[in-house]
Amino acid sequence: MKIFLDTANRELIEKWIPTGIIDGVTTNPSLLSKEGKNSKKVLENICGIVKGDVSIEIVKKEPNEVYKQAIQISKIAPNVVVKIPFAWEYLSVINKLVKDGIKINVTLIFSVVQATLVSKLGVKYISPFIGRWDDIDRDGMDVIENLVIMKHNYGFKSEILAASIRHVIHLQKSILMGADVATIPPTLLDKLMVHPLTQQGIKKFDADWSKLEKEDLFD
Repeated sequence: MKIFLDTANRELIEKWIPTGIIDGVTTNPSLLSKEGKNSKKVLENICGIVKGDVSIEIVKKEPNEVYKQAIQISKIAPNVVVKIPFAWEYLSVINKLVKDGIKINVTLIFSVVQATLVSKLGVKYISPFIGRWDDIDRDGMDVIENLVIMKHNYGFKSEILAASIRHVIHLQKSILMGADVATIPPTLLDKLMVHPLTQQGIKKFDADWSKLEKEDLFD
């Protein structure tokens, strides 16, 4: 599974990249709004820091303008993936962009039918939003499970990118269900690094080692 960092904060990206566990970054207008007014510079910096795919979302609404902006976004860097929300009026735009060789991430996916339609177009990623289903008392993981079945049934190449991950269980289930990618906010990634049993184990090893009264393994 690939792990993407869901942020536009360059300091946090630079913090996590050296660990080797981050395969890409996803951004959106909400995340970019927190990083100052020069969004293009921020995105250029991110694309330079990250070796893998960086998803950048369109903000235009009219289909012709969406197409033009998607082309502009794709030129920021070779590792850019253009994010476009699912909508009927954008299907022909997405189809054309894919044929133009532009990598597309269709976001705000909430059903198997939506995912099937854009998978037929050959997009790079389809992004189902797990947490927003949970917000209305539905299990968002059902969508991930069904999308994995859909993908294998028809041999689609589009990668399932689990998005709107709110807690550890979302990530664990996405891994076990076979999602191709999970995009995770930095705050959650911090929590994943600490496990009480791991901490207890380290303390036990340290305590036992201190009984030998040695400073180094090779003393």
